[in-house]
Amino acid sequence: MSDDLSSEPVLHTVESRAHGWRLDHYLARLYPNYSRALLQRAITEGGVLLNGLGTKPSRRLHVNDRISIRLPEEPDYTVAPEDLPLDVVYEDEWLVVVNKSADMIVHPGRGNTTGTLAAALQHHFDVLSDMAGRHRPGIVHRLDRNTSGVLVVAKDNQVHHRLSQQFEQRSVTKEYRAIVRGEVDLDSDWIETHVRVNPAHREKMMVCEEGGNARSAATFYEVAERFDGFTSVKLSPKTGRTHQLRVHMTHLGHPIVADRQYGGGDRLRMSDIATEATDSPEDDTLIARQALHAYRLAFRHPATNEPVEFVAPLPDDIQRTLAALRNR
Repeated sequence: MSDDLSSEPVLHTVESRAHGWRLDHYLARLYPNYSRALLQRAITEGGVLLNGLGTKPSRRLHVNDRISIRLPEEPDYTVAPEDLPLDVVYEDEWLVVVNKSADMIVHPGRGNTTGTLAAALQHHFDVLSDMAGRHRPGIVHRLDRNTSGVLVVAKDNQVHHRLSQQFEQRSVTKEYRAIVRGEVDLDSDWIETHVRVNPAHREKMMVCEEGGNARSAATFYEVAERFDGFTSVKLSPKTGRTHQLRVHMTHLGHPIVADRQYGGGDRLRMSDIATEATDSPEDDTLIARQALHAYRLAFRHPATNEPVEFVAPLPDDIQRTLAALRNR
């Protein structure tokens, strides 16, 4: 790799928000078109110096640390456009708000290179920001693959930056709707924990003690409707950790319905909630993905600074499940 590195280093000074971050994580934020593995390799092979010295990818940063970085030519990870259905909630010259369908991945990743929201956006819109990397055109924030709902997309880098600041400063209001297993005791409450990657199952997160790689996570919940053995809840995350809502509801003992990763089962059938024998068809599935929907998103418009709010109606599978529970 050393032969491919740029001759002139780029210099960075670590700002206060990045205090305590891993070096490779910080560089991944600065250079989104480079993979984490490539950045780690550049660090290991001496392409990155911290305060004039070689270091390792896991090194924790401090305010005003000086980073000198030499990288190979930027790779081209441009997403190929795909003519995929896209539910546009709102559009103006600065941004787009979409209602993401369930079972759509937001951007390409390991083992998932096609059928993404990023590919659909490339097809439907001429200009999108590349601040998050060319493989994430316009994408300011994410939703899990099987979580549906409202998501904002930036058309240029200035808009992207202003929106990202609002997310980082936690001034964006996010409201989700979910159906969980069991009957939640309190009508409303805060959940405050620390979370980290589960070392036994790297694709999952877990609640843990403070310290190390743990990050604080806070969610406010409110009961919307009660059923026999199930509860419909409104969830408002105050932080944006990976799988946060799913992990928090499982931590309460009320996993989200059909969330197979966190104990909610693989689906909910009509026969699962029937109080007496029925002549339901063989496939009487009500919902076969986690019953979690990003319902409302409110923020200040990055161009006009006016408050705006967008709502994505509940999808058919969640409405069908709620109707069945009400008629139980």
